[in-house]
Amino acid sequence: MAHEFPVRVYYEDTDMAGIVYHANYLKYIERARSDWVRSRGIDQNALREAEGLVFVVRRLEADYLAPARFDEELLVRTEVKAVSGVRLGLLQEVLRAGRPLFRAEVTLVAITGDGHPARLPAVLRQQVH
Repeated sequence: MAHEFPVRVYYEDTDMAGIVYHANYLKYIERARSDWVRSRGIDQNALREAEGLVFVVRRLEADYLAPARFDEELLVRTEVKAVSGVRLGLLQEVLRAGRPLFRAEVTLVAITGDGHPARLPAVLRQQVH
């Protein structure tokens, strides 16, 4: 089941051409991922404090399909594509009125506080399905 997160384009999001600056799409999908994790009942602060684990982006492949402009209402859709013991694969799209503007395949992993890779907790793998 896909998670949906609304975003409005503000003036600060745009470049000199009046379109969303490319790096801001990464901010949009990051916000949507954080909201998605929270909606699954996962408290990232508690996970860090109790188990010393945090999520990081291991890999991201992005396609810019069409521009978004100032004051447009967008929707970020996040969908789980794959889960393993150490990786979580997501498809994230930024849409305007159902039309894809940006698409990213994102691989997340868990690391310890000192930066070493860690297995995703089993309960976490079950919660994200």
